[in-house]
Amino acid sequence: MELRADFLIIGSGIAALRAVPEVAGHGSVLILTKAEPDEGNTGHAQGGIAAAVGPGDTPELHAKDTIAAGAGLCDERAVRVLVEDGPRFVRELMSWGVQFDRGRDGEPALAMEGAHSARRVLHAHDATGREIGRVLLERASALPGLTTHDHARVVDLLVVEGRCVGARFLAADGSMSIARADRVLLATGGAGQVYRETTNPHVATGDGVAMAYRAGAAVIDLEFVQFHPTALMVPGQPRFLLSEALRGEGARLVNDEGDAFMERYDPLGDLAPRDRVSRAIVRESTRTGRPVYLSLERLDPDFVHERFPLISDACRRAGLDLARDRIPIGPAAHYVMGGVQTDLDGRTTIPGLYAAGEVACTGVHGANRLASNSLLEGLVFGARAGCAMREESGIRTGQAWGEADVTDRIADLASRIPDPASGAAGRIPYAGSRIPDPARLSSLLWDDVGLFRDREGLTRALSVFEPAWQALDARLRGGDRLATDEWRTASIITVGRLIARAALRREESRGGHYRSDFPDRDDVHWKRRLAEVRDA
Repeated sequence: MELRADFLIIGSGIAALRAVPEVAGHGSVLILTKAEPDEGNTGHAQGGIAAAVGPGDTPELHAKDTIAAGAGLCDERAVRVLVEDGPRFVRELMSWGVQFDRGRDGEPALAMEGAHSARRVLHAHDATGREIGRVLLERASALPGLTTHDHARVVDLLVVEGRCVGARFLAADGSMSIARADRVLLATGGAGQVYRETTNPHVATGDGVAMAYRAGAAVIDLEFVQFHPTALMVPGQPRFLLSEALRGEGARLVNDEGDAFMERYDPLGDLAPRDRVSRAIVRESTRTGRPVYLSLERLDPDFVHERFPLISDACRRAGLDLARDRIPIGPAAHYVMGGVQTDLDGRTTIPGLYAAGEVACTGVHGANRLASNSLLEGLVFGARAGCAMREESGIRTGQAWGEADVTDRIADLASRIPDPASGAAGRIPYAGSRIPDPARLSSLLWDDVGLFRDREGLTRALSVFEPAWQALDARLRGGDRLATDEWRTASIITVGRLIARAALRREESRGGHYRSDFPDRDDVHWKRRLAEVRDA
């Protein structure tokens, strides 16, 4: 099967859906998403979306907080775009029907979160991403010329003469298909599933970063992984995110004796930046040899359950009362600050290929993302990428090389890759190596490339990831095709290797990247960003 569109959007989260209105009406639009449209990170985002819309707040203050959290590596141009365009786009969401919580005066109720200097986080109880995604999906679905294919796992980008002209994907029946387009937007979300402990949904395996890297696009800042400090840690239960908004409303981190401990580790206490809170939790647990908890005992129980219904329900399923019990917590991989390198309009280093949202990296987050800037990033830069795709849509692949030439090149690429549904590919073992088990890979990354890193652990991780990548790369270059369930492992291998390599190169500690053998920030040698491109 071959599909054609003027614009191909891979993903269905906030960045993807906000790009759609910018291109709809200017050509046909095709969305490919590997699960249901609401199964990505957008639908799981609890806390809210940050924007300077409240009294006394300004984009300048929002920028200052963002840059401070980013530990000296934010691209200040990207920060200005985010904070200055953010209020307009958030008000647009409200005009489209997003129901943010409101105070008695009818204005949006604004929450406080870690490292913010003002209340600026708009929220819809603790399901903000779900509410935004609902409205954006309804709006996009009503626009002309849009086709959506669910359960379409995109596995490779098609690059002809240095330009992205589409993608290959596995359809729901397992057959390999091609989608051709003059403009391609990667909006595939995050990569938290490369770690054993994560708040991310099952689909967040870093596919976009992996396929862009294999296609020759530059990736950048991948050593900077944000570990959320408060994930529910109950044996046998999923690592459910406990929003930072809980601490913004007065929840405290306490040890097994009930003592609030954060101020011993950081003057900002419970609302310090996430990287510092996460490391403090591990250090306190190590010091006492006992678990660490989140306590809302000082808050009104009715308020707690009304304000945080989803979190309350998750705790209830684990046998806990969010308002009255101490909730066992611990850090978990949450967000990757790095990704596919883009400019401020989503352009990657491959012509015709754009990226927006968590898969992309404009430098707006630097070394550590400010809480609730992720939904805002997807909203603002998704729209900007859509605008750039629309404005540049006059340059078409058929015009550039001739329609027949492009068709022949794509047909040649497709013919060299057997269709798994035909049985021609089978499960060809890696040359000289077995495919590592994904559970082993994610555990290795958690243990050696997690909150605390050093040369010994990073080298140990790469001793597994590097040969696995080399064998995978050789297999794909040779024209072999992975079986359907192996593509997930391929993404974990690719992204895990890139994170470990970047972490080994950066010999300092900064933001989400902490090296116990280089514990200090080193602006003299390392106040710079590290990009990587696949060898030709």
